[in-house]
Amino acid sequence: MHVRKQDSNPFMTLLNTRQLQEMDVQHHLHPFTDTKILKENGSRIITKAEGVYLWDSDGNKIIDGMAGLWCVNIGYGRKELVDVAQEQMNELPYYNNFFQTTHPPAIELSKVLADISPPQFNHVFFTNSGSEANDTVVRMARYYWALQGKPDKTVIISRENAYHGSTMAGSSLGGMKFMHEQGGIISDIEHIDQPYWFKNGGVLSPDEFGVKAAQALETKIKALGEDRVAAFIGEPIQGAGGVIIPPDTYWPEIQRICEKYGILLIADEVICGFGRLGKWFGSDYY
Repeated sequence: MHVRKQDSNPFMTLLNTRQLQEMDVQHHLHPFTDTKILKENGSRIITKAEGVYLWDSDGNKIIDGMAGLWCVNIGYGRKELVDVAQEQMNELPYYNNFFQTTHPPAIELSKVLADISPPQFNHVFFTNSGSEANDTVVRMARYYWALQGKPDKTVIISRENAYHGSTMAGSSLGGMKFMHEQGGIISDIEHIDQPYWFKNGGVLSPDEFGVKAAQALETKIKALGEDRVAAFIGEPIQGAGGVIIPPDTYWPEIQRICEKYGILLIADEVICGFGRLGKWFGSDYY
């Protein structure tokens, strides 16, 4: 299949799949990709989408089971979104929120997000990605405790095989060791086992295992010293780590432990939130 390019392209106006693949290999660094295999086989080139379907440059129709990268949760081809985006781009395409400045879309979206969130969450800090959000929450948690007169509470506890982004702090929070090998991790990040009953439950029932898995957090807090631990972070349902649904007893026990030791509990809703699991947020189930 040939892919029509804009006439302003200085190189060519018509490219076939192989030409695009060659150009891709020459200039594009892909995340989570074996470059040797990419050079041998070429990349799959997606050219259009509609609803839950994608089409590649060879005309193959594909169900998009990943929803982009977990983010196209209302499907492709939503003309109403295109229309309002175009209207906003014409009126005010961008302005920052620094230095006591804002704009109507940021104000209105903040209000909408506060309305759909639990009552205690009534302020919004905007970032460009989940990775940046988790970078920011590390700083927020540590700064919160510094303002409380407890600057030594800096440790963030996460879980093995968790995914919290691919920036330096995000990959440190995540529990994927192959990512830690790519530059190490930032200081004061610790990990406990994930609540994977199917793999690790043994003779325990799901409810028994959920409590036991959560109690690994208490063990870790005691080992580190509660005066050092700032927060625990977790995806309500682990996504990239295997779509692991924790036992029903897991999160209530985690919350009990956090409250007992005065530790912040952070729910990473990047792939669980905004209706993806049937409620506004994945943590609503627990």
